[in-house]
Amino acid sequence: MGLHDFTFYDLICRNAVSFGKRAAWLEADDGRSMTFSDMKEQVDRLARGLRNTGVGRGDRIAVLAKNSLEYFLLFGAAGALGAIVLPVNRRLSEDEISFILQDGEPKVLFTDGESGEAIRNVKGRIPSVEAHIELGAGLQALMEREGPPVEADVASDDGLVIIYTAAVAGRPRGALLSHGNVLCANMHFNYLMNVKAEDVHLCFLPFFHVGGLFMTAAAFHAGAPNINMSRFDATKAVDLIQEKGVSFMMVFSPILASILEEHEKTGKNIGSLRAVTGIDTKETIERYQAVTGGKFFSLYGQTETSCLATFGPYDEKPGAAGRMLPLAEVVLVDDYDRPTPAGQAGEITVRGPMVFKGYWRLPEDTSYTFREGRHHTGDLGRFDEDGFLWYAGRKAEKELIKPGGENVYPAEVEKAILQHPAVERTVVFGVPDPKWKEGIKAVCLLKEGETLEEAALIEFVGKSIARYKKPQYVEFVNELPLLTDGSVDRAKVKALYGGDREAAGSKQ
Repeated sequence: MGLHDFTFYDLICRNAVSFGKRAAWLEADDGRSMTFSDMKEQVDRLARGLRNTGVGRGDRIAVLAKNSLEYFLLFGAAGALGAIVLPVNRRLSEDEISFILQDGEPKVLFTDGESGEAIRNVKGRIPSVEAHIELGAGLQALMEREGPPVEADVASDDGLVIIYTAAVAGRPRGALLSHGNVLCANMHFNYLMNVKAEDVHLCFLPFFHVGGLFMTAAAFHAGAPNINMSRFDATKAVDLIQEKGVSFMMVFSPILASILEEHEKTGKNIGSLRAVTGIDTKETIERYQAVTGGKFFSLYGQTETSCLATFGPYDEKPGAAGRMLPLAEVVLVDDYDRPTPAGQAGEITVRGPMVFKGYWRLPEDTSYTFREGRHHTGDLGRFDEDGFLWYAGRKAEKELIKPGGENVYPAEVEKAILQHPAVERTVVFGVPDPKWKEGIKAVCLLKEGETLEEAALIEFVGKSIARYKKPQYVEFVNELPLLTDGSVDRAKVKALYGGDREAAGSKQ
């Protein structure tokens, strides 16, 4: 560790002194709480236990579990050792989980009771795992091991977490984020949302996404308590907002709408919510602001930019994604990496301490993404005359659908659909959806003589990939428009079949 380094573990040590006996964490499920000083003591014990298990700098620690205090402590212990946490999406299929664990090669695997079955079925395919530990009793036993304090040489630029992004061309990629990335994101969230130690964060977004992990880390950084819900429930969330004075959180549609509906049904007070960020509909955002008097903050970002690259109050420019962060330079470029003129759309590229270290063991992908000294997001946007970014969709080769805040690449869904013996060709794209903001639609051409029901195809896809990736809407057609090279004209398919989803397909 150098003179100018500051790591996630250093933050834990700093907070133990700065906030000491203040409440740092509350488990909504069972009422357990912990102070900042106690969290450091627990992290030190856990780091010692992991070291005794053989975990060292650069080793991966995989976690397949719901959010919990123990899960968060693992990030601190990994940070103390220079190890890297590999959070795995619990909603993925067994094959998807197996791929991520094989790719990440963790030395230790942590699971909770609900995730044990999936792991039992794939553990034989993960030769790198030397120890499989249950987050309850197993973790407690690990923390009871004796030994000298952990002293590791860890730098700000060392990796802290690998978060796997949505599959591009059917293959998920691990985005390696450093200690510095996480701490920089914390400081931006706290500065731009004016988060103080007196605030209270409601944590329900999963740690396998940057939104859940980084907002929780930002609250911790500010000395604000995290109230953790292992599973979101609108009734419980409203109770907690009223009882604990929850003041800020991140949401994806339809979470905020369900909280507002519960408030209207019960009359319970949610007026403490002064700051909410995320992605939601115009109607829900304005309804929230009218009910609470709080602010909604719009943003643009992705896993590779540590969750955010632009940010700003919704009211400043409704529909925009805010302005550039204080420590980020966003430049829009054309297909030849030339800056686009003002007001013209271009690919969003980002430079600054928010940018991730690269894709895990994919040097060619990383080199291409970082060409010309900037991270190329694959997203399109334009700046208006006031410097606000307006999102304008994905580049064709990196088209992305975001149902309820999840990332789904059409190519991955199309690959799963084409495994059905009755399907000849398919095009998958996003359509407006009243509940999830964006839904998944598949337009399919069947093989000659074949028949297939929409519901049967949807269920087939849901069995081969994570169920949140299955299409909500399916439309069978007699022909698909083609380009001169014989490939499907995707733009024309979207123009023809991307309109009224209810009239044009089946919703499940």
